[in-house]
Amino acid sequence: MPTKSQDDELTNDTPILVLGATGKTGRRIARQLSQRGYAVRVGSRRSDPPFDWADQGTWGAALDGVEAAYISYFPDLAIPGTTDAIGTFVELAVERGVRRLVLLSGRGEEEAQRCEQIVLGAGVESTIVRCSWFSQNFSEGAFLDMVLAGEIALPAGEVGEPFVDVDDIAEVAVAALTEEGHAGQVYELTGPRLLTFAEATEEIARASGRAVRFVRIPPEAFAAGVAEAGVPKDVAWLLNYLFATVLDGRNASLGDGVQRALGRQPRDFADFCRDAAASGVWTVAP
Repeated sequence: MPTKSQDDELTNDTPILVLGATGKTGRRIARQLSQRGYAVRVGSRRSDPPFDWADQGTWGAALDGVEAAYISYFPDLAIPGTTDAIGTFVELAVERGVRRLVLLSGRGEEEAQRCEQIVLGAGVESTIVRCSWFSQNFSEGAFLDMVLAGEIALPAGEVGEPFVDVDDIAEVAVAALTEEGHAGQVYELTGPRLLTFAEATEEIARASGRAVRFVRIPPEAFAAGVAEAGVPKDVAWLLNYLFATVLDGRNASLGDGVQRALGRQPRDFADFCRDAAASGVWTVAP
């Protein structure tokens, strides 16, 4: 496990830029950094200064005076053409004096891995945090409404997925942002076991004490439902891509990124379910 000495640390008064700081990973990273005494610059469309991936004019001010940056691209690096945005942002970051970059990447996503190479080739300390499906998608993401409705209907079959806890992702990212020893690393972050979506649903039902069932639906029905719900086109494309392409078995293996970065085992999906149930997020008012 990398250790941190006084000489290795970034100065606590130099802001660390956290892009997507209102999202699942960014919110946790910003909180952990603040708790450790680091200055955090929130990167979002409503922050001051604002940051918007769709407006390159906002990038410079967000990077001013920053030595380290966490890069989370919205909606996902899998979106075609993201290499252009990542390349331009990384070039500007290096020009502005950023010396440490941490990229949130997607496991098994070809476009994401092209973005990884851009970051790793930037000539500064760079770390890739490559992740599978988030456990928290069931508690604060796209699948929460399904859980509350008692039916998780998705075009997912019998392929196992190593659901990863977002708290683990945040802790690895914070270590890479603030410590020596992570430069050049590609951390494959997964949970400690494979679960099908049906098995994950069973664990949610058991922890919540509610009747929640999994229903496998055709990809066409899922795509139609996403469109009917008014989901933005890029997000709809992403969801359809993830279920149609990434759940083909390519990610049905465990990574050791949490162990290598933090020196401990990753959190299990059952731990996530227990904590989510205890928080009341799956409780339905009578």
